Amino acid sequence: MLSTIGKIWVVVTLLCITAIGLLTRPSWSLSAFYRESSSCACRKCLTDGDPWFGELISGAPKPFLSRKYVTPEGAFNWWKHVQNEGRPYSFFNTTVHNLFQIFPPTPPFIESSPSRCITCAVVGNSGNLKGSHYGALIDYHDIVIRMNRGRTKGYEEDVGTKTTHHVMYPESAINLGNTTHLVLFPFKINDLLWLLRSFTPRENGPVKTIANKDLVMILNPGFMKYVHENWLGKKGRYPSTGFMTLALSMHMCDEVNVFGFGADRDGNWNHYFEVLRNKNYRTGPHSGTHEYELIQQLHEHKKIQLFRGCRSQ
Repeated sequence: MLSTIGKIWVVVTLLCITAIGLLTRPSWSLSAFYRESSSCACRKCLTDGDPWFGELISGAPKPFLSRKYVTPEGAFNWWKHVQNEGRPYSFFNTTVHNLFQIFPPTPPFIESSPSRCITCAVVGNSGNLKGSHYGALIDYHDIVIRMNRGRTKGYEEDVGTKTTHHVMYPESAINLGNTTHLVLFPFKINDLLWLLRSFTPRENGPVKTIANKDLVMILNPGFMKYVHENWLGKKGRYPSTGFMTLALSMHMCDEVNVFGFGADRDGNWNHYFEVLRNKNYRTGPHSGTHEYELIQQLHEHKKIQLFRGCRSQ
């Protein structure tokens, strides 16, 4: 009898040791399993569990130009009609070649992988940011993308202070800090030539550049075409800078939070850093209403988190 009891005691002891081992197993083992079964290391990744969305993202062309990547002629032919560009495909390619004599041959862009979890704040310029107190939340993200004339000085409490990437084109250009990526959205060849001139020394001395040349990234015109056709269903003449930035962020980040998009509480499409003078202003050649509806749909499908700011619901 004692022998039987002893055997039972050994079995119970072993079971207890096993249970304790399972309960005290380091959390990294579960994290490692999660990473192996997911497209990123975040709690929830953009493309997980949604074949349609995954196919849409994977079907995109290269987001940025590089020395090795050439925009297809078909994409160029679409792009040149955005602002009535008359120069040929060969001139475009020569210009791109000259750019990569100055800038890094490959943009500082990390592909998504199971080992990374990059959070991204896309910060628009809507007046609904006024009084939002989102500043600290925005700065918490790994990547903070601002655009055009968006600024932080004097608005820190609502928009934060951190900027890792700043989207612009010549007409909206501002000087950037040495650690901020300049992300050029070119709408015509002159935009590429402007970038070339901005970083080319002049005869009377070196030119004062507007950003760190090693952190310059140039949007692929083919990506603009992709957003217009695949995301927007060809509505509007071409996508707005804001919507293209949002689409781009989904290739740069694993979790995307969106601030400062849409109208303010009075329905005006204004900027938080300006006094609104034209209350009839809308969204020009862009399908602003349709774009915002898509953003809301992405929010409802939990692909992004949309922070609406001070806007009536």
